Amino acid sequence: MGGLGRIFLWLAAWIFAAVPVWAEPLPREEIAPLIVPPMELGPELNDSGLYSLLNSGGAEAGYVFETLPIAPLPGFSGAPINMLVTLDLEGRFLDVRLLSHNEPIFVSGLGEAPFHTFFEQYRGLSINDSMVVGTPYGGGGSGSSLVYLDGVTKATASVRIAHESILAAALQIAREKMGHVDSGPPAFPDPDHNEELNWDDLVAQGLVKNFQVTNAEVNEKFAGTVWDDDDPEATDNPEDLYLDFWVVDLGPKSIARAVLSEDSYNDLQRFLEISDNDEPLLVVETARHGLVSDEFVRNTSPDWIGMEQSGFPVALRDADLIVGLADDVPDALHEAADFGAALILRTDRRLGFDPASPYTMQISAIREHGMFQPEVGTVTLEAEHVTDERFFKRPEVIKPAPPWLDALRNRAEDLVVLGLFLAALVLLLGLSLNRLAGHQYFTPIRLGILAFVTGFIGWWGQGQLSIVTPLATLRTGIDGGSYSFLLYDPFSLVIWGVTILGFVLWGRALFCGWLCPFGALQEFAAHLGRILRLPQIEPSARWDARLKYLKYVLLASLMGVVIFAPDFTDKAAEVEPFKTAITTFFVREWYYVAYAAFWLLLSMVLFKGFCRYVCPLGALMAIGGWLRGRNWIDRRAECGSPCQLCRVKCQYGAIEKSGKIDYTECFGCLDCVTIHDDEAQCVPLILAARSRARKVAAE
Repeated sequence: MGGLGRIFLWLAAWIFAAVPVWAEPLPREEIAPLIVPPMELGPELNDSGLYSLLNSGGAEAGYVFETLPIAPLPGFSGAPINMLVTLDLEGRFLDVRLLSHNEPIFVSGLGEAPFHTFFEQYRGLSINDSMVVGTPYGGGGSGSSLVYLDGVTKATASVRIAHESILAAALQIAREKMGHVDSGPPAFPDPDHNEELNWDDLVAQGLVKNFQVTNAEVNEKFAGTVWDDDDPEATDNPEDLYLDFWVVDLGPKSIARAVLSEDSYNDLQRFLEISDNDEPLLVVETARHGLVSDEFVRNTSPDWIGMEQSGFPVALRDADLIVGLADDVPDALHEAADFGAALILRTDRRLGFDPASPYTMQISAIREHGMFQPEVGTVTLEAEHVTDERFFKRPEVIKPAPPWLDALRNRAEDLVVLGLFLAALVLLLGLSLNRLAGHQYFTPIRLGILAFVTGFIGWWGQGQLSIVTPLATLRTGIDGGSYSFLLYDPFSLVIWGVTILGFVLWGRALFCGWLCPFGALQEFAAHLGRILRLPQIEPSARWDARLKYLKYVLLASLMGVVIFAPDFTDKAAEVEPFKTAITTFFVREWYYVAYAAFWLLLSMVLFKGFCRYVCPLGALMAIGGWLRGRNWIDRRAECGSPCQLCRVKCQYGAIEKSGKIDYTECFGCLDCVTIHDDEAQCVPLILAARSRARKVAAE
């Protein structure tokens, strides 16, 4: 790949990293600080960013999740609004926080403060509450079963979408983790199902539900309360109907045609073309109760009617459609429709409503006691209904592939390139090591390999190995958890595999010298320092030996943090500048950038100072020096005595005075191999050549 191609690749990597992926959950280290003490973030429960919530004693106290990966409903801007939701085990909201959005009214208009304030209202509420956005109109709302959330003026659409996203995500988590309810995809009306039906057919087949309650039955529900005698009409006419409630699902076209007039049917179909996720329900009331209070406003949630399915509330909203009924519908229902006692309500199937499963309509019966500031009492009347399955289809439930398999598929092309590169590198070092070191273009070849490692493995592939992975593995072993998280990043896992294999063949040298992107950046910085002729710093042998112990101290400290203070592991691991320089490409807070830049600038005068003295991952990699199966760098008897050239030239201080290689510190730069095989540099070879020359001259 030419220089222009590499520049394009790096620019593409930069752009790719800057574009948010809507469905991807945030990393754990960004979620954990948002949990309010004494609670803390527990283990991850799935690949959609669902976490367990732990109390101060370490016991499970609830669930933490983002709405974006679970219910990515598009906001007013077209992009989803992402909230962090914390629920307790009973389904009560402990906290709701805004994470990200692109709503124009809050970005460049009102500011974010009103949006944050809106989410504070959820604390203490339950997913079983019938919550709606808006305020009750007039004074009659106090008797409603609804819980009103104050909206934000001029931003009604945005806050309602945010509310629906919260409910959709929370109800899905509740179904999966609390109610043991099947969370498969809900049914939707089959557009190809067609049959001729009339009103009598609907009634006979139970497709229309009629629920009747007499005055006496309502009196019985209020018996023994202060509202016992507050409905004289019910007392005087106990056998008359208090409620004559009808409900029918208008989603299936065959049913809608049998119920509605032609004009209303056409209006409904036009509405459903726009709101194709809504399921429309017709409710009619022909007795004295009515459907809604006098304060009800069209296109909002009905204040006297709620709905529940599988123990969870279902949000309803008026579709604001004029109801005209078919000719064979009973006159009583026609009269009710004429007087406004018929509504088409809609509910969003994306919020979990399944029209082919039983649900319960909940009608509030309200009484007032007293003349001034009357005390309001409410009892709930329930009507169960279900529409036959034959009118619906269900999306085919495809068993998702394991996350690790999806990860493999998503990185397939990168893994092929990585595999070819690693295979070539291993063969090059394993079979042609001395030939490579002696090549006249060895330095450009090595720098080219390191450039590929930095650009492709580091910035593009995000394959910078980190001490975080071994620490997480240690913590998992202590907690007895699953190591499956290692499979979610196959790109890095392949590098780990080759690195561990390299322990046997080369010790730590394969990774530290050839596969570490940040190490490569330091080496480039060192070459730049030489080009600029900057004075070089080289600690004395004594201080070099002392400073090398620092990385082992840091490694031991990090292991102590994992065991005794695991919540601080992520912060402690920032001793590595890898995340800043490679993972985020220096797009972080200034102090992280300054820290990473410090080590790169220092490398211009102190060769790879971070790698030699500070890197805890390097300390762990030093184990490879003990595990190696061979001394892979050739030595001669004269190495060390009398020749010290390799030792003097080794910038890592990895050659002892005796000439022996210290493989725990060797980075595999091959400089000593180059000297060893070069008849113009290696002192024993030079002396041997002179000796031969003298013999030839003597003969």
